[in-house]
Amino acid sequence: MAKTHISELVLRDGHQSMIATRMRTDDMLPICAKLDSIGFWSLEAWGGATFDSCVRFLKEDPWERLKKLRQALPNTRIQMLLRGQNLLGYRHYSDDVVRAFVGKAADNGVDVFRVFDAMNDMRNLRVSIEAVKKSGKHAEGCISYTTSPVHDIPQFVNLACELEAMGCDTIAIKDMAGLLTPYATFELVKALRAAVSLPIHLHSHSTSGLSAMCFLKAVEAGATMLDTCNSSFGEGASHSSTESIVAALRGTEYDTGLDLGALQEITAYFTEVRKKYWQFESAFTGVDTRVLVNHVPGGMISNMSNQLKELDALSRMNEVLKEIPRVREDLGYPPLVTPTSQIVGTQAVLNVLAGSRYKSVTNEVKNYLLGQYGKAPGKVNEHIKNMVVGDAVVITARPADLLLDEMDRLKTESEDFAKSEEDVLTYAMFPDLAMTFLQERNANTLKPEVLLPKEAAASSSERYAPNEFKVTLHGETFHIKLTGSGQHGEAQRPFYVSVDGISEEVIIETLNEIEVSGGKSKGKKKSATAASASNRPRPSHKGCVTTAMPGTIVEVKAKIGDKVEAGDGLLVIEAMKMENEIQAPQSGIVVSVHVKKGDSVAPDETLVEIQGD
Repeated sequence: MAKTHISELVLRDGHQSMIATRMRTDDMLPICAKLDSIGFWSLEAWGGATFDSCVRFLKEDPWERLKKLRQALPNTRIQMLLRGQNLLGYRHYSDDVVRAFVGKAADNGVDVFRVFDAMNDMRNLRVSIEAVKKSGKHAEGCISYTTSPVHDIPQFVNLACELEAMGCDTIAIKDMAGLLTPYATFELVKALRAAVSLPIHLHSHSTSGLSAMCFLKAVEAGATMLDTCNSSFGEGASHSSTESIVAALRGTEYDTGLDLGALQEITAYFTEVRKKYWQFESAFTGVDTRVLVNHVPGGMISNMSNQLKELDALSRMNEVLKEIPRVREDLGYPPLVTPTSQIVGTQAVLNVLAGSRYKSVTNEVKNYLLGQYGKAPGKVNEHIKNMVVGDAVVITARPADLLLDEMDRLKTESEDFAKSEEDVLTYAMFPDLAMTFLQERNANTLKPEVLLPKEAAASSSERYAPNEFKVTLHGETFHIKLTGSGQHGEAQRPFYVSVDGISEEVIIETLNEIEVSGGKSKGKKKSATAASASNRPRPSHKGCVTTAMPGTIVEVKAKIGDKVEAGDGLLVIEAMKMENEIQAPQSGIVVSVHVKKGDSVAPDETLVEIQGD
């Protein structure tokens, strides 16, 4: 019998696709013993967006998650998703960082590394695969499947042959958007089986409603490994349900040998767990055949839904979904998978919200057009390229060949807060975000205590409390973050109250008097009312610089008195995980700057003001 092996995705891609990657480690560990007893070929439990989500939203150390899962799953391979030279960030890293990251992931518990490149540029996979093999772990090379005028089966077969030559142990067809159709699957798997000797592993999202049929045709054509997700987080933007596929293949030559009853015990557990995360549920969890046109991958749709909700723009999702294929065509038809899915998706959102295509362009789109992510599969739109990067030289070398080793520099930059090489690598992925996270972790400021001890209270007329902490209510834990703007001491200041990453702006009267007595605080009564504006001035003329979407200031390039030309970069803002340079709308003199690094900003605020020539 040609037994079919199952990789279970509930600990990674399932919740990434359905609840914006928000599942906490504490909700994974209680069921691990049962998961470990099933007999899965692997459990995908790390990588992808989980690393980012742990640090950005959950305030968990992703390396600690991996260690805990490794201890709780002694009998099952732990699989991770690795973006080749991008690792788990959104840029290319130097080869020494790639080797260090793979080594530490292997040391901490990863057995199977599924390695892919968003451009299918094999040059971007070589170092990662070499590092996996050196660590003695399983290297699974990926073909990022997509459809376009420049993609076909012979091209995918050539990629598979290159992956086999690199030393991969298995080949994965990564159909991240659910674009495969049953007979296309059969022809692709059949062609791969004829060209390579490695086992074929199929990964296909259920967004279009076709994945279960694709799985059946895949095993008939010779695939021996399937990715499925427990039905509690399966179907729709996620994957075909594990229980359904196990039942469908039972008693055939492709029987998985897994116990359906045991799987249903896992289903009962995760069904209850999912209820905790209701606020992150995607509005796009069912079958959506529009994916066959817009190509939005399952892991992206729930995060984009959540991001548009935060921008109060969820009603414009259909416009964004129509714009995504246009941006993809402009960029030469890259497969939509991280980071290209985020690059294309964020640019589409900017094009829609700004009211004009490419009026605002992310730094990542600029870097893409300059070849810094690798070779585009097709021809890019020359008009858009010239509009965005002018006549700048496009690189043709492997992008990482132009990068100097980074580990020594990263260790020096992070020495004040990084306690291990794992911490240094977290800093490498997300420098500003990781620095704040690691400093707070080291200072234990995520604990829910909000009062100073009496002796500290006596030493200062001002009182400070942690601005980030966790609150548990009725057994559910929420991550609370307060960020403010405006000038200290003002009668009223705008604050952003974020609950598990979803923000609401409020105006809070400044608390001028606090007494700390007997472990309790007393002070003037605070009032908090929803507000749609900060105390920054409203745009009133052409020289007022604004942002198309809410975000965080990561760099202020302009200062008062600077003479600037139209198009000069003034600010860099991070929104939807991408960096966007905000440029001068006209030439003139900078007469005011209303932001600083770290500020939260919103549309309809003047961030910088320019007085025209």
